[in-house]
Amino acid sequence: MRKINQINEEQKKTIQEILTLRYSKNWSNSYPSLSSNDFIEGISITDPEKFIEDSIQREIREKIGTGQTNVGIALSSGIDSTLVLALTRKEFPSINIETVSVKFSNSVDETSSSKKISNIFKTNHHILEIENFLEDLPSAISIIKMPFWDTHWYYLCKTMKNFSKIFLSGDGGDELFGGYTFRYKKFLENTKDTSTTQEKILTYLNCHERDWVPDQKLIFTENMNFSWDKIYDILKPFFDNNLHRLQQVFLADYHGKLSHNMIPMYDLIQQHFKIKNISPIQNEQLIKFSAQLPLNLKYDLQSNNGKIILQSILKKYNVSNLLATKKQGFSVDTVNLWKSYGRKFFDYYFDKSRLIESGLINSDWIESNLSRNELNVRYVNKFLGLLATEIWYRIFISKEMNESEKLLI
Repeated sequence: MRKINQINEEQKKTIQEILTLRYSKNWSNSYPSLSSNDFIEGISITDPEKFIEDSIQREIREKIGTGQTNVGIALSSGIDSTLVLALTRKEFPSINIETVSVKFSNSVDETSSSKKISNIFKTNHHILEIENFLEDLPSAISIIKMPFWDTHWYYLCKTMKNFSKIFLSGDGGDELFGGYTFRYKKFLENTKDTSTTQEKILTYLNCHERDWVPDQKLIFTENMNFSWDKIYDILKPFFDNNLHRLQQVFLADYHGKLSHNMIPMYDLIQQHFKIKNISPIQNEQLIKFSAQLPLNLKYDLQSNNGKIILQSILKKYNVSNLLATKKQGFSVDTVNLWKSYGRKFFDYYFDKSRLIESGLINSDWIESNLSRNELNVRYVNKFLGLLATEIWYRIFISKEMNESEKLLI
């Protein structure tokens, strides 16, 4: 009989948070922590647009330094990465720039636009085509040591190391300058200035509906002691204050998506591949500055348009007609991924699931939802999250899975 390996309470907490919020407070980084006190609109700078552009360009100049012959940039067709590319080329007119875009199988393809953008700024452009997005999931999880399935940064760094040891990105633009327009509108329309803290927390969660499912509690067994109240407690500091409702969302997004997800994950992957990453938009100066920026320079409710000030800066570089009209970033279509690869891998690893054997995940929930003819994106994301958690468990808890193992059909 196989020995059942147990996880500790902190690991249980981490799993619950990641499978519900898509981040964990147990994952921290050295970036500054923001509080409601940092979001007081009190900027005395007369030209905030110039201040932001100068700050980004100075970060690029100082971090790249002198004598560097080439750098790499992760280039989608979005505002943030294009702005970083434009300012890098402005600062270093003669340096070789290697740009990398990603083309995921059966997903929105932005590479034609990114190719045109790269031509304008005279880069050596590379398109990374990923057919099976889950193939190297064990390797990626072994690096970040957390049960995340969306590890596209692993593939980008693995590719970029062949071209340059310095890798620039547009990370932070969405969180600092108002890029998640698809959830701002919904949040503002479903809350009022008089809404209670609890009402705003629930609305915020409903704006992140792809991160959890309606029967979320049933995923876990009683051994996990899952409680929505514990999730609410994580979000409470972001909404229990006197900030404007949209500023409260910015505060919550900063701590969730950046501080406890993207930054620590990317740092570990970059360290593994020995790549120096430069994220000039989220430099320490702009993190503090953006928190005090007037809301109308970030988001316009009437047009549902975000990153107003970054768009304004980018206009002078004459590439606005090539930018994606909707936020995509490096985004894989998870429903198609599930149909082509995910379901097969899930069935294989959950045939004798260690998560179920150890009494953490409810097998009845899995069986009842897998029996559906068609899964919507919320349940697909949850099953992909469970697949990542199963692999994490086999690598770090039962220690029966090798990090070099591939997920192949």
